[in-house]
Amino acid sequence: MNICGFEFPDELWILVEHQVWARLHEDGAATVGITSVGAREAGEIYMCRPKPVGTRVERGRSVAVVELAKSIVSVKSPVGGEVVEVNPRLAQEPELAYKDVYGDGWLVRLRVSDFEADRPHLRRGAVEHYLWLNKVERP
Repeated sequence: MNICGFEFPDELWILVEHQVWARLHEDGAATVGITSVGAREAGEIYMCRPKPVGTRVERGRSVAVVELAKSIVSVKSPVGGEVVEVNPRLAQEPELAYKDVYGDGWLVRLRVSDFEADRPHLRRGAVEHYLWLNKVERP
């Protein structure tokens, strides 16, 4: 779904305050990336360094570091878990993290540790994201 010029696929779980998303998979893993809003706010990404495989991360804690034009920013994880895969393309093509945010620009895949504990902090898709950003009560 597209709201205000930003795309938010309905299957994603979004940690709005950090503009990151998680796509859950049937095997208990989640793919993690930056939202279209986060990518627009960040601008061009010149370097992207995800945490290495085997690293345990908590929801709201750093899962990657990106270098922007004038700063270095920690990308927070929308869910807690263990890094099981890092996007290998980002080493040579860091711009994918902002040019193809919901496709080839994913950062890591995590083996999610406790999604039920993370769920209350996440919003699902565009409508929930929009309502949260605008502090609107859901009908």
